[in-house]
Amino acid sequence: MDPAAADVIAVVGTCAHERAAYASHFATRTDRTLHTAARVALSPDPVDEALALAPWSGDRGAVIEFPTATMPTAIIGAFAAPDAAARLTGLICVVDAMHLVDDLRREDYVLQSAPVGLVHRSRALVTAAQIEYATTVVLAGWEPLSTPELSTAMALLSALGPRARLRLHPAPVTAPEGPAPLTPVQDRPGWIAVLNDDHDPHMTDPRVRSMRYQAERPFHPGRLRRLLDGDLEGEAFGVVLRSAGFCRLATRPGATAHWEHVGSMFSLPPVGTDDELGDDDELLTAGVDIALIGLDIDVPALTRALDDACLSDAELAAGPSAWGAYADPFPAWSEAGA
Repeated sequence: MDPAAADVIAVVGTCAHERAAYASHFATRTDRTLHTAARVALSPDPVDEALALAPWSGDRGAVIEFPTATMPTAIIGAFAAPDAAARLTGLICVVDAMHLVDDLRREDYVLQSAPVGLVHRSRALVTAAQIEYATTVVLAGWEPLSTPELSTAMALLSALGPRARLRLHPAPVTAPEGPAPLTPVQDRPGWIAVLNDDHDPHMTDPRVRSMRYQAERPFHPGRLRRLLDGDLEGEAFGVVLRSAGFCRLATRPGATAHWEHVGSMFSLPPVGTDDELGDDDELLTAGVDIALIGLDIDVPALTRALDDACLSDAELAAGPSAWGAYADPFPAWSEAGA
């Protein structure tokens, strides 16, 4: 990338008022040009519009506020392109302290303009992804929280995005923001750190728990669906706010799915089949490998429940010909996710 490329700080967040207020505050404090979400949203592709506007900021650099539904991976990928006219030196996610947990459990969708038209995205998933990929997470409106509530909120943010700096706004103490350039390949999300066994959040709290669940056997789809709709959704094991990873369903041998869950949103899209693997490719999982993050999680009880959702000894011995007869309540992979 051209070393003279414009310097950009992206500001994201699914709480529009708090995001806009902080973007304006940060631009003023750092003497950067502000491009608002309303401005970049005039284009069918707000990320492309941001790339086009950034060079006009000159040596001052830019703060670009993105619309609610913008996925951070799209921003990072576009600005990390070799021919990009601007470089992304920070991605700030602004969250509403009072409604953090509620925002991760929302069931509604937000609209995002794109070259192919309007795209519907789960608000909870966008909230989680923006936290996970941020270089800095700003907790706005935190003053009404009690000390234990603030501790839990900050520890939850740190569990979701363990590589992010945490800031309070309004800030009791002003802290400088150093550059944190983002590359196309990212391992910032907490769930990836859990799967890599290097999850080490800066902030901890007794209520915030994370765990890695691994099994060498695939899931029985019927029992998995009952677990998801029953005890897991009913919070019998605590509040699982975020889980992600990879798994296999017994009814779909030879294929690996991406487990994607935030709050009430769950999907299980395919990520590849065994016959697509090259000589140097690694198998994502032969059974199940998922990370789970939440509040008051009963790790032993949840582990037992997930074990029960996998194939038993007798079912495993019966083989794929028997597995094909199991009821499979999940949508076919040619359709929308579960």
